[in-house]
Amino acid sequence: NHGEDLKEYYFYLDNTPTHSYMKMLYKYPQVAFPYHDLVETNRQRGRFDPEFELIDAIPQAFQDNRYFDVFIEYAKADEEDLLCRVTAVNQGPDAAPIHILPHLWYRNVWSWGYNSEHPVIRATGPGEAETQHRHLGRRWWYVRADGQTPELLFTENDTNHNRLYGQDNTTPYVKDGIHETVVNGQRGGVNPEQIGSKAAAHFQKLVAPGETFVVQIRFSNKQQHQPFDQLDAIFNQRIQEADAFYATVHPAHLSPDEKLIQRQALAGLLWSKQFYHYSVELWLKGDPVGTPTPPQHQDGRNHDWGHLYNLDVLSMPDKWEYPWYAAWDTAFQSLPIAMVDPEWAKRQLILLLREWYMHPNGQIPAYEWNFSDVNPP
Repeated sequence: NHGEDLKEYYFYLDNTPTHSYMKMLYKYPQVAFPYHDLVETNRQRGRFDPEFELIDAIPQAFQDNRYFDVFIEYAKADEEDLLCRVTAVNQGPDAAPIHILPHLWYRNVWSWGYNSEHPVIRATGPGEAETQHRHLGRRWWYVRADGQTPELLFTENDTNHNRLYGQDNTTPYVKDGIHETVVNGQRGGVNPEQIGSKAAAHFQKLVAPGETFVVQIRFSNKQQHQPFDQLDAIFNQRIQEADAFYATVHPAHLSPDEKLIQRQALAGLLWSKQFYHYSVELWLKGDPVGTPTPPQHQDGRNHDWGHLYNLDVLSMPDKWEYPWYAAWDTAFQSLPIAMVDPEWAKRQLILLLREWYMHPNGQIPAYEWNFSDVNPP
């Protein structure tokens, strides 16, 4: 009823400017997620009513601690050698099942008529896959959990046109094929040859009260013969380095609680970087394949910003809730970012003044639904 409000509970806990270490927490309920109740109840409420939140929809689940704390951590073994650790803790009084599916996919750039070359992800062994991409080259993906070898599921990162528009799909393997397999048991959407542009490793476990279930992932530009031997040691080293870095950031007079608040606030900013690609000219013209855009589209939103071409990693207000930049947000976000990464903060501000962002009349782009708006509103 107020908009711009997420109905999930997640917390950014830690991050460094180089992203050598990152940590977040997601609260995952052990009951069915109340999608319908959240939508309908908020639809019936007005502007002056309080928002109907997840804890209002399933209060008993949270009162009884019937949820998983899912900690997601990343660490870099090297610049292009990425480690991930997913730790699910059953906070409830009873054993509860959980499914964890680390995903690997390539952005779809082949369906629009510009370049038809497909990146490929291919299974090479239990819990292992090799990938090939025209820009990134060869990469290797490794996944494992406590004593488990996952089922690897492969599909294509293509839209399910049949479900959305009633049109024929060009491939039976579409992007929701993994979801259909796990949730509905419909395996026709995953490729039995274990090849595609999108993959997931399916782990599942009945987790006892207070028990922890850990999934480990590695995505590297180098083939690894023992990919997980040093994983915990690397995480410990990166955490120590993050502690040492923030010790130089915190003012000495802050209490431990105040230091934690500052560190998590900065982590939230660093977590909210996002790759953002928007060409107004291409959007107005439409893609070479597919339905041509109608004539009136040429006079559509932002048509007088045809010079604007964004292809950058940008600081977002929040990349889950608000995944586009706004000029005034970028300006005040850059101030605290400068505390930990002044060079990147300055580059963010300079970007808005470059000729492929700023309008020829000198206006800074406001936000994507109307770059000509006054900002702040």
